[in-house]
Order: sequence, then C-alpha cells, then structure tokens
Amino acid sequence: MSIALKQTATPSSATMRSTEEIRRCFPALARTHNGYPVAYFDGPGGTQVPRTVVEAINDYLYRHNANTHWAYPTSEETDALIDSARSVLADFLNAGSTEIVFGANMTTLTFHLARALGRGYEREDEILVTELDHHANIAPWRALEKECGVKVRMVRMIPETGELDWEDFSRQLTRRTKLVAIGAASNALGTINDVRRAEEMAHSLGAQIFVDAVHYAPHELIDVRDWNCDFLACSAYKFYGPHIGILYGRHDLLGSLDFPKLIPAPDSAAVDFLASLAPGATRRDRLGAAFEHLHERGDALITQAWNGLSEIGRVRLYGPPPGRARTPTIAFTVDGVSSAKVAKKLAERGVFLSHGDFYAMTVVERLGQTPHGLVRAGCACYTTPEEIDRLLAGVRGL
Repeated sequence: MSIALKQTATPSSATMRSTEEIRRCFPALARTHNGYPVAYFDGPGGTQVPRTVVEAINDYLYRHNANTHWAYPTSEETDALIDSARSVLADFLNAGSTEIVFGANMTTLTFHLARALGRGYEREDEILVTELDHHANIAPWRALEKECGVKVRMVRMIPETGELDWEDFSRQLTRRTKLVAIGAASNALGTINDVRRAEEMAHSLGAQIFVDAVHYAPHELIDVRDWNCDFLACSAYKFYGPHIGILYGRHDLLGSLDFPKLIPAPDSAAVDFLASLAPGATRRDRLGAAFEHLHERGDALITQAWNGLSEIGRVRLYGPPPGRARTPTIAFTVDGVSSAKVAKKLAERGVFLSHGDFYAMTVVERLGQTPHGLVRAGCACYTTPEEIDRLLAGVRGL
C-alpha cells in the first residue's frame, strides 16, 4: 500500500489527548543530560518529531522511494503521495490542493517567489516589510532592490510592547506599493500580527500580500480564506514534521507566475499527527479542535513563565505580555549575563533553549540587545508546567 493512502488514527475518546499521552509520541523526550530529563524549549527553531512521522518517512524511503511520473509502481506511489500531501496541507491551510507548492524550505521558496514577482515590477515600485520579521521575509525582497530597482520600505515595531506600529504601517503604504510582506507571528518575541488588518489595507491600494506563517503555524490554525492573503509560506519542521517548506498561492496567481514548482517527496504525517490530538468529523474539524486546546494550554504555560520570570530581579522580558495576541514563545535577558551563557548554564540542568537573534536581527537591534541577543523559550504541544518550573529554577540559579 502506498504511504499516501495511510491515515493517522483519530482518538477513540471524545476529548483532547492529555499532555502525558502526547509526550509518549515523542521518543526524544526520553533523553537525559547530566542526569536531568531534557526539557525542550527550542521549538521555535524546530520542534521534536513524533514517532508516527518518522515511521511514515521510513516507510516511504524503504518501500516506495522513486522519482515521479514514470510507469512503474513505486513511481506511481510517489505521485500518489505528493497528491495526498497536497490535499492534507490544503486541509491544514484551508486552501485548494492545486494551491500548494513544496520546496526545500520557506526561505528558498520565498526567494523563488520574490524573483518571479519581481519580473513584473518596475523601478520605484515599493514593497512593504516590517521590523518584526524574520530576515527570511526581508532578504528576498531586499534582493529585488538590486535586481529590478524596487524600493523596500520597513514598518517600525514598538520596542516597549513588541508590537507593530500600525500608524507607521499606514504612512508607509502608498499607491506605489506592490506587495506587503508580513509575518503572522514574530519568532523572536511571539507577537501575533493582525494579518486581516494588513490584508485589508494592502488590497485597498491594489497591493498583494505575502504572509510568513512559519512561527504562527505550530500555535494557531491558519485560514488563508479568512485572511484573504495572496501568498503564504510555512515550514513543516516547525510543526512536528520533516525539514520542508510549504507555499500557498492563490490558484490564479500561481498559474500566472514563472515559478519553479518544486515537489520533492514530502510526507503529510505531521498534519495528521496534529489532527489526531482531538476528535472531529473531518480533518479540518479535528485540527480546529486540537489547536483550540493547544492554544489554551499554551496560554497557561506562557502566563506561568512570564509571571515567574518577572519576579526574578535581574531578568528583563520582551514582547507583549500574556493576554495579548501572542504565541507561547517568550524572550528575555539576564542583566550581566550573555544570552549564550544563560543557554549554556540552563543546558547543564537539562533545559534546552535557544539564544542570539534567531535571524530576527532587526528586532534584536531595536531592543538594544546587539550583539549579545535574547534568550528564547518556546512551548510546544509536549511542554509541561513542571518543565516551566525547571526553567524558572534554572534562571533563578544563575
């Protein structure tokens, strides 16, 4: 049987899977370091992978591995796998299966899209980006300044809140704007942007909108129809899948672009894993229920972390506080201790998290934290309150 035809089983009960049940799906969580069980807070850079995803990849490579579009069984099974993966990702994004493109990663896909769009731009046309964005959503558009003479404008963030300055957004948006490139969520601070507001403003002046949903996708269910975006990109390895990029483009736009439609053999087990966490009549319904429950858990975890860190005298927190639109990702610094040293000391206690600028260099610069960067702790579906307590204890012990 082709892997493309396999489905991850849905829960037999009518409730969301518990955190303990979810954790049993991740072999990496059995690891220890210096005698401590490892707590993975590095999800914003790439989540751990559940057993079902690894098994699906193994099954494909061992039993179905082939190039596409040839008249023998494994090639036909690969074709079916790609078609199935497009359908699954269409459910994940609320798109059509013909609107899904796979590629090496989000950055590569965005560079390809930028060059394809740039062929239709003229000198002095404008592209709007934001200071909150990962540079994978800045560098491809900056490259067009040299390649075709467009002008890139950058919307300011408000350092005190870690949120977008919408008044500046309105000022920067002009009749010359051809594209607004905006992140749905900041991978550095966890800030969630109002994509629908940006879309309405962009389309009102005839501009298209591209959404970087890489950090958003693991935490909130994407709906490209509701956002009415023209293009959107995300990465499966940020939501429990393999290292692959996904691009959504409106069907009429993809068909009109000179775009290299890369289609390696991905698997869709990561989306099915998420859908398996909650009951529902359809995959999209199960995803909606799963993300709703995961959002509630994430809110509780980030509130616990924020409140605990705010009580530690030398710690400074960045970004919107709990209760604002945000993902369960928290950024902080410890006075007098570099972010690298904080991460190293916490790792000695089995608490793994990331440090630096996370390719969101503008955010770190605007916060005045160059060159030492930020410490970043991100919660995933397998994070527990006890792990938050271990994080807080480790910071207190510095």
